[in-house]
Amino acid sequence: MSLVVFIEFADGVYKKSSLEALSMARSLAESTQQKVVAVQLNGPCDSQILGQHGAHKVLHNGSDLGAFAADSWGKALAQMCQETQAEVVIISNTYSGKSLAPRVAHELKADMASQVVSMPETSNGFRVKRSVFSGKAFAWVQLTSPIKVLALTPNSFPIQTWNESASLETTQVSASSTIQVESVQKVSGKIPLTEAEIVVSGGRGMKGPEHWGMIETLANQLGAATACSKPVSDMGWRPHSEHVGQTGITIKPNLYIAVGISGAIQHLAGVSSSKVIVAINKDPEAPFFKAADYGIVGDAFEVLPQLIEASK
Repeated sequence: MSLVVFIEFADGVYKKSSLEALSMARSLAESTQQKVVAVQLNGPCDSQILGQHGAHKVLHNGSDLGAFAADSWGKALAQMCQETQAEVVIISNTYSGKSLAPRVAHELKADMASQVVSMPETSNGFRVKRSVFSGKAFAWVQLTSPIKVLALTPNSFPIQTWNESASLETTQVSASSTIQVESVQKVSGKIPLTEAEIVVSGGRGMKGPEHWGMIETLANQLGAATACSKPVSDMGWRPHSEHVGQTGITIKPNLYIAVGISGAIQHLAGVSSSKVIVAINKDPEAPFFKAADYGIVGDAFEVLPQLIEASK
């Protein structure tokens, strides 16, 4: 029996969230006396890196599955899980993972828990802690099926390293897809929001897209990703890929800086799991101040230049 971790490889690198999942799996394996198998379905494979982050064995698919399609990739991953007699399948809850995990669970007839935020408890069954109600609460869930599928919330587990190597095995697994991918558009040169440890976000208080240079400058100084509120993306000031909130992207950075955002419940639903929240707003009654760890009451156009200068 084994723990299988799905590894995302994109733009020539392994996703940080996959390395987090691999480290978590290794810690779980050490307490349950199991082996960790890293499964990579695309791209060139570096078993040394994956071994250093916790894998005992790397299973690499030599067949070209093409662009990501949840149905074909889900079937291929499920086949590999069956080959390795997986007991637990661990997937990061990224864009791809959100559509992949339930399909794999269906193929394997497995119980599944999404938004997992801590190590499973195995002393009395198999219990996992999940983030629920848009991050407002936590729930403990008991998984009882022979195979379990876990979708981990990014930034919930630290990346660890082991001074070990992993064996590499190449297999040929293919699956047809009913989805036809005509084109793939990628945003380059930016830190993915779901993996960013620091996020600088702007709202309507920025008064227009022409002022977004200050948000980007501060983000560059801090090595952060940029984000925005729903009204900003709806007005076309920023792309929808930067919209965080209940109807956008849910994130969990170590630091979230909200500039000129009132803090409506829909926005807070997507960022409330941030470890530290800083709110900047000229309205002292802005709802965001109730959720923030630190608040600055002031005009963004006066505060941001000072933060930029201080961050240098």
